Amino acid sequence: MSDLATLDALDQAALVRSGEVTPVELVEAAIERIEQVDPAINSVIHRRYDRALEEARRVDPAAPFAGVPTLSKALNDTVGDPAHYGSAWVARSGRTARRDAVMVARMRAAGFVVLGQTSTPEFGVLSVSESRVHGVTRNPWSLDLTPGGSSGGASAATAAGLVPIAQGGDGGGSIRMPAAFCHLVGLKPTLGRISGGPGGANRWGHSVPAVVTRTVRDTAALLDAVAGPAAGDATAPLDPPDGGFVSALQQPPRRLRIGVLDHAPGHAPQVTDEVRAAVREIAALLSDAGHEVVEGHPEAMLDPRALPAFFDALSVTVVQSVDAMAREIGPPGPGDLDPVTEHWLRRGRELSGVELADTFLWQGEFRARMAQWWSSGFDLLLSPVFASRPKQVGWPWAEPDGIQLSVDVLSFTAPFNTTGQPAISVPATLTADGVPLGVQLVADHGREDLLIGVAAELEQVRPWAHLRPPTFAA
Repeated sequence: MSDLATLDALDQAALVRSGEVTPVELVEAAIERIEQVDPAINSVIHRRYDRALEEARRVDPAAPFAGVPTLSKALNDTVGDPAHYGSAWVARSGRTARRDAVMVARMRAAGFVVLGQTSTPEFGVLSVSESRVHGVTRNPWSLDLTPGGSSGGASAATAAGLVPIAQGGDGGGSIRMPAAFCHLVGLKPTLGRISGGPGGANRWGHSVPAVVTRTVRDTAALLDAVAGPAAGDATAPLDPPDGGFVSALQQPPRRLRIGVLDHAPGHAPQVTDEVRAAVREIAALLSDAGHEVVEGHPEAMLDPRALPAFFDALSVTVVQSVDAMAREIGPPGPGDLDPVTEHWLRRGRELSGVELADTFLWQGEFRARMAQWWSSGFDLLLSPVFASRPKQVGWPWAEPDGIQLSVDVLSFTAPFNTTGQPAISVPATLTADGVPLGVQLVADHGREDLLIGVAAELEQVRPWAHLRPPTFAA
């Protein structure tokens, strides 16, 4: 049982199907790991152990992830559990969820057992997982570093071996950045690939449900299990590849044309030498695998208006979230909200309807400009996820103009939330002092199969799942 922490989700489910372990045993072992390790990283902010054990007894052993323990990000409702979205203001009300989020319901149907909730910044609007409702979440690779945000709790828990896979979401880099910081696989699917649920807070299409995993095959199998529309979705259904996404693991991708970007726009934090070297290493591996790897990227991606437009749209959704909650539990008082929430709330209230409409118009033109690069003959873009190694806990508040810094670091990730394209973060290397660095691969709409295929190639050439952080559930 002590070896379960090292197994991915598919291997754990295989043990259930073979009769070697029961779902209850998987859940009990995960509970033991959480209690042993999580005090050091503070990733699990709500435990639902009794209900999880009860649910484990009812799991269908034939389900693809039968009995596999998982955790849900605190932005995603699990029925009967706290629904405070990382906000101390909301938490004081005792608010609970009336139903499961669509992603959670589909993961349960696939056999997963939810053990609890993971940390997130208030309303998910910061690139670290720190808030007044739960404190600071730390990176198991180095406890003085952040695991990122807003799915930092999910990533820290998965990297530390508490669970093999954890549910999150990506609204500007919130899966890819924590995955890169924690040496994990983090796929942001195409908008509409996994339903967020009609009427869900998808932030004008910028936000999508997702997971972090330790292996590419878990990512592929999970996508097969939960993908698909829900009645009332505004996005058109996306057809899966023949044989599902797992089929992309079983055959090498054709020779692809891959563009490489290793520098940031002039207005943003510049790419450090060690991150640039990691991108170049992965480019060389892809070239050695037979792909055509050349310098190239969509020029529109570096447009200085891309991030301000993204945050104009985001700020209005923060107003929506706060106002909707205020109608339910009463308005926040002075100091009730975290500073970053207050910042986006002010910006959203100052934005006029015409200004928001102009932003949407500009973003439509931006998507068309971005699409031209893929239609010109490129299959994938390779880039950094983040311009530097993971930041220290307490960032960005320890630096002058921290809120602006927390915006500028999204230069490589947020553009693809605006376009809705799929993008994946995969481990690239560990630095000499053991800090994870990840890289991003981006495909055209609906081509998660290419991302999974190439990520699996990289995983085979340079395996990463066997590497363990110093804080791990051994």
